[in-house]
Amino acid sequence: MSEKLQKLLAQAGLGSRRQMEQWIAQGRVSVNGEVATLGDRVTVNDHIRVDGQVIKLHDQTKVPIRILLYNKPDGEICTQHDPQQRRTVFDSLQKFRRGRWVMIGRLDINTSGLLLFTNHGELANRFMHPKFQLEREYAVRLLGQPESNVLTRLCQGVRLEDGMARFDRIDTVGGRGVNQWYHVVTCEGRQRIVRRLWESQGFTVSRLIRVRFGDITLPASLPRGRWLELSAAQVTEVLANMSS
Repeated sequence: MSEKLQKLLAQAGLGSRRQMEQWIAQGRVSVNGEVATLGDRVTVNDHIRVDGQVIKLHDQTKVPIRILLYNKPDGEICTQHDPQQRRTVFDSLQKFRRGRWVMIGRLDINTSGLLLFTNHGELANRFMHPKFQLEREYAVRLLGQPESNVLTRLCQGVRLEDGMARFDRIDTVGGRGVNQWYHVVTCEGRQRIVRRLWESQGFTVSRLIRVRFGDITLPASLPRGRWLELSAAQVTEVLANMSS
């Protein structure tokens, strides 16, 4: 049975479906010796190359879905390769003999906490696609203590340079002196959205930690810079929750 080329490439762990669509549009993918185009359908028996390298497609029904939880430290960047030779989040991960880890979303260099990886590009796409509205929860340390009207405004929505944005929930945690902690929940995946929302109200985020993505929570026992793989039963539960 044939499938869309970008879907099979994503399932093979080469990246998200959107990224595979970009590669196809850039002419980096060929099928049976011909440059591929968006809309091509292929099977696991077709001869696929990406940047000239042969890509072996496998029957994904026979490849177990894997999910890693990584506790990202400050200072690491979310990319496969960095021209400046800075440490990346991939440097600490278990290496694949076949395929590769697909990063689910990203965190900026100064943000720490929960980062998810999978070997299944379609699953990564489901996590990141706006239509699934998966919550992201962050622990935020602010310089200063906002008034209640500021918190209300942030939950009602404020206009940023790329459109309206808001938090779905803000919980006050407490703190000492000028440093105050809050937990915020948003379904937004736009770049630096948490920092930009607070900055729009004149507050500086001095520390930002992602503690939850969807139903997956960062374990308190997982040290920074270390990863944890979900068991097969836990992966099944994640898939079931995303389908409900």
